[in-house]
Amino acid sequence: MRVLDLFSGIGGFSLGLERAGMETVAFCEIDPYCRAVLKKHWPSVPCYDDVRTLPRIGGIDLICGGFPCQPFSVAGKQRGTADDRHLWPAMLDTIRRERPTWVIGENVTGIIRLGLDPVLSDLESEGYACRTFAIPACGVDAPHKRERVWIVAHSERKRGCGGESDWQYAMDADSRRESIRGGYSRWGAEPNVGRISYGLSGRAYRLKCLGNAVVPQIPEIIGKAIMQVSA
Repeated sequence: MRVLDLFSGIGGFSLGLERAGMETVAFCEIDPYCRAVLKKHWPSVPCYDDVRTLPRIGGIDLICGGFPCQPFSVAGKQRGTADDRHLWPAMLDTIRRERPTWVIGENVTGIIRLGLDPVLSDLESEGYACRTFAIPACGVDAPHKRERVWIVAHSERKRGCGGESDWQYAMDADSRRESIRGGYSRWGAEPNVGRISYGLSGRAYRLKCLGNAVVPQIPEIIGKAIMQVSA
């Protein structure tokens, strides 16, 4: 399954999806430091620098992306779709151009109040059936909550990749529900970790990249579910 990874950061999405058996064929990331990290770990995969000028790649089965969260984050002004950093429209343009079978989006929980309905409406208008999942980092045993909303969309024009009941079973297996509940019970708040990294080259860049990255284990779980219903 060929993946186009948007807003790629340091490759957390692709790392998880490739563990699930997929192949990343292109990245799109505007930050130079992140692009250098991607080039180091995926030297043969092209990386574009602006989703707004991204050309058609072709033959894409899945588009993923954690489109910028600043418009919806409680740490910002919460201007939502009025924020000039709101790049969901650019991601939607790419989806329209590539017509993938699957789309995975990720954002902070603030999007529920400030912008989730338009995103789901846009996808549904393009012929995608959508499901949303609240999966925190602690749900895959990471030592912090990092609550996130995950949007999974499947093209209704391509029914051969598993019905909704198959997909629901794959994502809602008892083991995964127990993992998420157990994660919350073990990690009620972030541990007392240092926010400054001393003695490391490019430490500010590294901390910023890690802070923006998705936890790879979550797209891995979603990717395995998609591969299961697509088999």
